[in-house]
Amino acid sequence: MLSQESLAKIDREIAKYPPDQKQSAVMAALAIAQAEKGWLAPETIAFVARYLDMPEMAAYEVATFYNMYDLAPVGKYKITVCTNLPCALSGGVHAAEYLKEKLGIDFNETTADGKFTLKEGECMGACGDAPVMLVNNVHMRCFMTPEEIDKLLAECK
Repeated sequence: MLSQESLAKIDREIAKYPPDQKQSAVMAALAIAQAEKGWLAPETIAFVARYLDMPEMAAYEVATFYNMYDLAPVGKYKITVCTNLPCALSGGVHAAEYLKEKLGIDFNETTADGKFTLKEGECMGACGDAPVMLVNNVHMRCFMTPEEIDKLLAECK
């Protein structure tokens, strides 16, 4: 189900734990699987669970708990906007509304061209830099005023 390269990466993660605790690598294994496949289909989650000798439901619980895992296809650029209270009070809700208007989509939707997916996120640990956004689960963007959002969207084109 996964490439040999991805399995080798998962094996490196498994090696960090005692042999009888390989399920501890589930978060990393799901991230590796998602990086290869683009999102986590139920059969991909099941494969990871079997590979780690853990119940499929346990892997599914992890995949559904954290918003970094995508359970449906997403656009080339997944933008997650923090709307937790500190960010909301510092413009996070306004930034989200601006993005929705610019992209013509709502949270959990993807633009018709498949380029952008908009997600609502929980605290990203940068409250003092609000509003905060995360691009593709990796690149944090801070102080996201409408001007900064326009710059971000231009960079993604």
